[in-house]
Amino acid sequence: MTTNTQARSDERVVRIGLIRGLFRRVEIGAIIGAVVVWCLFAAVAPENWISVTGVARILDPASTLGIMAIGVALLMIGGEFDLSTGVMTGTTGLVAGLLATRLGVNLWVAMLAALVFALAVGYINGVMVNRTGLPSFIVTLATFFVLRGANVGVTRMVTEQVYVGGIDKAEGFELARAFFNTGIDIFGIEFRSAIIWWVVIALIATWILLRTKYGSWIFATGGDANAARNVGVPANRVKVALFMTTAGCAWLVGMMNIVRLRSAVASQGIGQEFVYIIAATIGGCLLTGGYGSVIGASIGAVIFGMAQVGIVFAGWDTDWFYSFLGIMLLAAVLVNNYTRRHAEQISVAAAKARTEGE
Repeated sequence: MTTNTQARSDERVVRIGLIRGLFRRVEIGAIIGAVVVWCLFAAVAPENWISVTGVARILDPASTLGIMAIGVALLMIGGEFDLSTGVMTGTTGLVAGLLATRLGVNLWVAMLAALVFALAVGYINGVMVNRTGLPSFIVTLATFFVLRGANVGVTRMVTEQVYVGGIDKAEGFELARAFFNTGIDIFGIEFRSAIIWWVVIALIATWILLRTKYGSWIFATGGDANAARNVGVPANRVKVALFMTTAGCAWLVGMMNIVRLRSAVASQGIGQEFVYIIAATIGGCLLTGGYGSVIGASIGAVIFGMAQVGIVFAGWDTDWFYSFLGIMLLAAVLVNNYTRRHAEQISVAAAKARTEGE
């Protein structure tokens, strides 16, 4: 009886309450933002918004953005940025498209070659950041410009234009389209199979981040790389692997784009790198690293999809879309800072209670 009474009255157990407990969640800012945006467009365009068609329209752009946001979120948690992710989606599509249409290579072989190329660029980015000590912002910005110029130069040299068409005539196209990005009929509405890829990748990434040693290494590397190295974390290898992960995600999205559009354009993906960072930041990732959530980044992608589709449904001028994203980014950063500060206060209170109990 005494033992049970002591257990129930243990002063080291801190009761934080439901509301404070919710605000400890990394994703709370993204969830609040998603609810607000959904309610806004449900009020101004209910006939289109609250429907299966509306859901399909929202998830269509959110799926490919969500895949990229996951890779970018992992890298941001690891304390780094990659500004070449957007252009990489176009580069990988061009590599696969040129090999398949100009050299007659089977599309699956061309896609594999594009994957090797993407992973090599990601590896070089990671090694450059580690070896030179330069900010990843600078290294990947240089990669962005190199790839952007190469996309136009090589494509124009080979095709005399900045467009690669006829990918649908390549051997293996139909199977590749069915595998990477096809339509799935649900209730008479077409949903893209990219949504399945997105959900599966989000679940795997979340498990790795929260349930494996490697996930702890990512958080440790982003929090303080030097301290992480001192306790045996291979911080340099973790960073290289994360850069390769973002490149791999860009490859996947690039392949989804070419099988859906049946073509590749040199300008594909340029400017999208900032949208990926915005989605990850809305989802709770800090620009300083060491903090964030894959699920939150996915919710950030859903907010992007809702904004993109909702503005059209509401009949508003689409020129204001990026202004809307900017407001969402600022609001998300403020909420994320608030929730992190409260989480730290709760942790300090718990530590203080333990110390006093001892």
